[in-house]
Amino acid sequence: MVKFRLQSIHNLHLNEATCTTVYQTYLKDLGFLIKEMALEVKKKAIENGTDFSVGYMAGFHRIVYLTQQQAEAFGIPFEKIGLSGIDADED
Repeated sequence: MVKFRLQSIHNLHLNEATCTTVYQTYLKDLGFLIKEMALEVKKKAIENGTDFSVGYMAGFHRIVYLTQQQAEAFGIPFEKIGLSGIDADED
């Protein structure tokens, strides 16, 4: 199971450069978590084969696919958002 990391940035006075770094770190961490969850969900869908598990997997497919499409449109490498090494149509 994917373990979530929580980091608190409350009570910090963030300037624009720091905010950019926080956003970049957030997106990379979120992408990594989505990738790990998607791969785990796919494995369970293959094992279980229930309509629910297949539908749940399809939802993750859409999330990974859309996120990668948007990154590509904005010229953001998948590595920068934690989604390298996963192909929405293959994985």
